[in-house]
Amino acid sequence: MTEVQTSARWLVLMVRVPTEPSRHRVAVWRELRRVGALQVGQGVWVVPDVPVFADGVARVIELARRGEGEVLVLDATGHADTDTARLQALFTAERDEEWAEFLADCAGFDAEIDKEIAKAKFTMAELEEEEQSLERLRRWHRDITARDVFGAPVAAEAEQQLKHCADRLADYTERVFQALHQM
Repeated sequence: MTEVQTSARWLVLMVRVPTEPSRHRVAVWRELRRVGALQVGQGVWVVPDVPVFADGVARVIELARRGEGEVLVLDATGHADTDTARLQALFTAERDEEWAEFLADCAGFDAEIDKEIAKAKFTMAELEEEEQSLERLRRWHRDITARDVFGAPVAAEAEQQLKHCADRLADYTERVFQALHQM
């Protein structure tokens, strides 16, 4: 196991932001979700105490302060091994949900390529749109991978599906260039 996988240290973020204006609460909530924090109670979030989360925690603190709120950050460990295992399982379950959504989008990308091939829509505009979609999938994959510090089981499948999407785009690109050069 890597150092990250054996880490039993957590950061507990106790977040309080005034209800009005709501944009500040929403900004803090969005950042906590973007970072991959696990909500364990009303205004209480946890992340593994590893460097990949440091910038996100700092952004949460800054956003809360802008909204005249506060974040109390505590170092924590599980009282028992079962506590640590439970937090890791909950954290990994959230990554599994993200991976499931990612895989669904990969399937959507695949279906979109199939649709364009079936319609023989081999234009540069469509190719550029599909390239942007693949780049979005790559960024999303990179972001989830960074948060997935305990290695969710479905991560390997997600990696394979991203490669499949890249292969599908390469094939579609070839078809577009063949179609454009036949004109």
